[in-house]
Amino acid sequence: MPTEPRSVQIEVRRFGVGFRRPEGPPGTHGLTGQVIHSDSRGVVAELAFSRGGAISPHDNPNTTWFCVIEGGGWVLVGDERRRVTAGEAILWPAGVTHAAWTDHAEMRAIVVEFAGADEAAPGLVLEGAARRLEPGTAARRSAKQSARASRGEGRLADRPVDPARRDRTSGEPL
Repeated sequence: MPTEPRSVQIEVRRFGVGFRRPEGPPGTHGLTGQVIHSDSRGVVAELAFSRGGAISPHDNPNTTWFCVIEGGGWVLVGDERRRVTAGEAILWPAGVTHAAWTDHAEMRAIVVEFAGADEAAPGLVLEGAARRLEPGTAARRSAKQSARASRGEGRLADRPVDPARRDRTSGEPL
């Protein structure tokens, strides 16, 4: 007997011009941003750097991908500094000092921060190879993964944009 198609409602999250918070996260200057999604598994946010905008060097316990989608600037990972441009994604490993900044250009990035350290670390997952698990190992591993996901740290505070405080000429909130 065929099953009825189930009804799914599409969820839309707006970001970009007109939806960004007027200031970036703590430790930043010249940035605006908007959280797109946040839960115990991680955070997805958009950041817009003005000329001379910066995320100060810092580290956190979560693996993060900094995905440049427009413009370009610089990133720091550990002791290595590198110019980045649209179409490049930079890994910020858990516990490693990282930063991003612009000089003469603007830059937009999508930041994807996962709860905890990267599971691809040695001994956890080997790409392209399977390991044989003894009975009951999968249940223990699943419990470990659930505990790991609940450790997620940090998120940007929700700050709804007040339509009365929006500068209509630039599209950015005041």
